[in-house]
Amino acid sequence: MKKRLKLKPFVLPTLYVIACGVFVASIFLLNKTLNAPIKEETPMNYVTNVVGEQDVPVVNVEASMIRPYTDSSVQIAKYFYDKDAEEPKQEQSIIYHENTYLQNSGSDYTAENTFDVVSVFDGTVIEVEETELLGKSVKIRHDNDIISVYQSLSEVSVKENDTVTQGQTIGKSGTSTLDQNLGNHLHFELYYQGQVVDPENYFDKKISDF
Repeated sequence: MKKRLKLKPFVLPTLYVIACGVFVASIFLLNKTLNAPIKEETPMNYVTNVVGEQDVPVVNVEASMIRPYTDSSVQIAKYFYDKDAEEPKQEQSIIYHENTYLQNSGSDYTAENTFDVVSVFDGTVIEVEETELLGKSVKIRHDNDIISVYQSLSEVSVKENDTVTQGQTIGKSGTSTLDQNLGNHLHFELYYQGQVVDPENYFDKKISDF
């Protein structure tokens, strides 16, 4: 027969003490955990301004009137007739046609070679026509009751009701029967509130300055 193991008298009390110690330690740790102050999470700052979605103030830059050509070789050949101008300038503002002297209602610009003619402001083409006396011409309406007229053109690259932008080519310089002696040129007229005005007084001015 096998002998049964007999525990020594001190073993059971020792195990009991150890078990009690573990139980008490567990209770202590649990209580400490439960009573520990709750640490607030640091609030996170989210970036909400995404490039391209944020409101960016836009400055509306008003355009200034440009010349009706871009070629640097272009020069003025005839001035707008101003009754208050000095006599030498008035003499350069007279058109002689079929034994008749006429007061120039615009400015005439010439160059040795054909040059591009451009719109002085954004606008809408309101008329495109061709006559024997004036050649091909384009009329454009702009804001603030301003109208620009381009005559003596050899070519026209826009049509009626077209929307044009400032600096856009609308045609090319040419000739006309009225100013035959000028050869290749552009006759340019400017109207403000229905009255023809001297274009040379308005270049580099904003529409609101008319």
